[in-house]
Amino acid sequence: MQEILAHIIPPIAIFLFIAGFTLFAVYAERKIAGFVQDRLGPMETGKHGSLQTIADILKLLQKEFITPTVADRILFALAPIVIFIAVYIGFSVIPWAPGFAPANTNTGLFFIMAVISIDALGILMAGWGSNNKYSLLGSIRAIAQMLSYEIPIGLSLIAVVMLSQTLNLNDIAFNQGILATQDIKFLGIWNVNEIGGVLAWHVFQAPHLLFVYVIFFIATLAECNRAPFDIPEAESELIGGFHTEYGGIRFAFVFLAEYAMMFLVSMLGVVLFLGAWNTPLPNIGALQLATWTTGLYWGIFWTIFKSTLIVGVQMWIRWTLPRFRADQLMNLCWKILIPAAFVGMAISGLWRILVMV
Repeated sequence: MQEILAHIIPPIAIFLFIAGFTLFAVYAERKIAGFVQDRLGPMETGKHGSLQTIADILKLLQKEFITPTVADRILFALAPIVIFIAVYIGFSVIPWAPGFAPANTNTGLFFIMAVISIDALGILMAGWGSNNKYSLLGSIRAIAQMLSYEIPIGLSLIAVVMLSQTLNLNDIAFNQGILATQDIKFLGIWNVNEIGGVLAWHVFQAPHLLFVYVIFFIATLAECNRAPFDIPEAESELIGGFHTEYGGIRFAFVFLAEYAMMFLVSMLGVVLFLGAWNTPLPNIGALQLATWTTGLYWGIFWTIFKSTLIVGVQMWIRWTLPRFRADQLMNLCWKILIPAAFVGMAISGLWRILVMV
């Protein structure tokens, strides 16, 4: 029975976390939008509008299933499920804390990239199955965008793998904290195993990874269809893009997948570049802050805290920058991000040969 529960509880816990995070994130984004636009945001339902998102979810759950007459019923019904499951499975290999990774596999990084790619298939199913010109155009835009930006993401990941010499996300996380089994050197010079804190993170072990992380962050914005890369959902052109015909619980699953994807790529960036579940606090003499703030519960806290901050930046950018045109979006990917990612990858190779000896 204990073995069965060990396999059942983590998936349920992750799903509940995603649902709870989405409720919080939608409310937070509305408030951030209100702040940026000098207004209040939702204020009527609950104290300061805190129950508005719950009211919206209850409304979606009660809505009737409506399938357009000319739609492909099978593709139309399966698309939201495929989109959500592709993102949901990605959480299975992400380490949340020391000793707490739902699936500790040696090919975790490869697995997560392969699974996330299925998201594009679900979006294509939604656009084609809707048999709506706006939905189809939105899905075509989304596919072109997502497939293109997977290249700089992949090159950014290779830059990290070249230094860490592993695809195991759990090992990558361990190698950025005081629990590491190998020497950690700040800027490739000073050993910081005993100190820990931010100095042990990858962006400080090899400072060019900060540049690589910026590339990764920009590319993941496009992968999530977030502004300024939200042309697949451009309301002024496509009504709502690939999910124009969706309503009720089906739209809720698409919406849930978008916010889950935001948190997933934020978590992946935290694990690869920003110390994973390791504390940012250092050990200074008798103040063993890194040692005191390390462990299962602290690890979960730091992972969620860092990832939530990154999601906050994604929201801030959405309400700050204007939407790119399609040609600008592709130019940024193929002419700037991909060459820059190749440079970062080359520097990682030189760093591995010349510094990490």
